Amino acid sequence: MSLPRPVEALWTELQSVRAEILGEADGLSQGQADWKPSEKDWSVGEVVHHLILAEVATGKLTTKLTRQAEAAGAAGGFPGDLTAFRPFPAPPAGAAQAPEVVWPELGKPIAELLATMRATRERSRQSIEKLASLDPRPLKFEHFRFGALDLAQWWQLQAHHDEIHLVQIREIKSAPGFPRA
Repeated sequence: MSLPRPVEALWTELQSVRAEILGEADGLSQGQADWKPSEKDWSVGEVVHHLILAEVATGKLTTKLTRQAEAAGAAGGFPGDLTAFRPFPAPPAGAAQAPEVVWPELGKPIAELLATMRATRERSRQSIEKLASLDPRPLKFEHFRFGALDLAQWWQLQAHHDEIHLVQIREIKSAPGFPRA
């Protein structure tokens, strides 16, 4: 399916940062994937699991909001005058705490996590195609930290979230004591 320009740009951003995450995590041993710089820190495997849970949640939200739009007769196609999405809001000050629904588990097999991450992204393409079939601006849902976000902003958040955790993965891998095999 051909995507409208703003949706294509968003998909490209999502794919780009995901490719970097997979590049950082591919080839890690289970010991490396489970290693944590400290008890309060996450491992690479936990970060990957968290990203999967968050993306699945965004996909479910997409289904919910698009079904509501379709039921209300508001799914009339992507607006031709929408050439760019509203910018994603600046994060509030202070550290973020992930909601329990996206808390990861330690010790999941890294090969399984990476396969699930790839499969999740394939399913997310369907959500992106739904986004490309309607006006995302009126489809809003409250985020615990950012307030009301429209559907496109939820997917922008997914890309931003991946970028944050890409940095975290790189920090874990460069931390003193990270296993080299």
